[in-house]
Amino acid sequence: MVSATGVSPSVFETPPIPDTPERLLRRLEWTVVRPLDGRLQGDYRTLFRGVGMDLHDLREYEPGDDPRHIDWNVTARTDVPFVRVFAEDREVTAWLLLDRSASMGFGPRGRTKHDVLAELATTLAHVLVRGGNRVGAVLSTAGVERTIPPRQGRVQVLRIAREVLGVLGPAGVAAREPTDLARLLGPAAGLAVQRSVVVVISDFVSRPGWERPLALLARRHDVVAIHLADRREHDIPDAGVIALEDPETGDHVLVDTGDPAFRARLRELTADRDARLRASVGEAGIPLHTVWTDDDLVSALVKIAQQRARWRR
Repeated sequence: MVSATGVSPSVFETPPIPDTPERLLRRLEWTVVRPLDGRLQGDYRTLFRGVGMDLHDLREYEPGDDPRHIDWNVTARTDVPFVRVFAEDREVTAWLLLDRSASMGFGPRGRTKHDVLAELATTLAHVLVRGGNRVGAVLSTAGVERTIPPRQGRVQVLRIAREVLGVLGPAGVAAREPTDLARLLGPAAGLAVQRSVVVVISDFVSRPGWERPLALLARRHDVVAIHLADRREHDIPDAGVIALEDPETGDHVLVDTGDPAFRARLRELTADRDARLRASVGEAGIPLHTVWTDDDLVSALVKIAQQRARWRR
């Protein structure tokens, strides 16, 4: 699988100083949260809206309304589509579904997909609890799920950060087992009993079968799907003949990265994979947001807010 391949970093590179939960949170407060406050003017409803279940009103359907809010009983009686309007809660419960599989270790040293996952999860948890909301998390590593029940407060943010930063295995990576996202998404429906905000952060390198659990989640909850990617998965640099390793199986293959035909085929395969991924997530009735490992996190989150605002119109 091309998207799951990775290149081992040079042994001559100096490893970065590992983050602690406290150090990570302090850094993100200065470099991401404060600039984000200015860009979004403190209005995080564009990222997370209240999802109260109290019925406030009924009105006729307008183009762009969420089809999940159609009241089919009233529509059947009147032959005119009506949608339910809910009163938003001030506080919400949010769940972060975090993929820590081996393929998330792909990327430049100090900026792998897993590093970006840690920054995103910590930032989103901090923003949510700062608004008085409860946040929980489910972390999946090689088929093993770790659940953090929803709570409020800074201590909860640090707990989530600590779990995300935790050692994944003997060499600091997840055990080599093909990822099955269905094992992460499926149980979440039972955890999130009331309507919640559910944020899925993954590279979506997985066995098939995760599409249905995602669609079931999206029927009841406000789901945000964030796809983490590295540009070298799409356009590998010309480094001559190198050995590529599939991090989830340990398989190796020699490739000539200087071969134009190989590079063109890689771009074709990854473009096709991305198109199928976007279509699969779209069938669940939600947009797919892609964050690259070299993205500025503030700009990436602002873009997600803008995309979600357009989608909800």
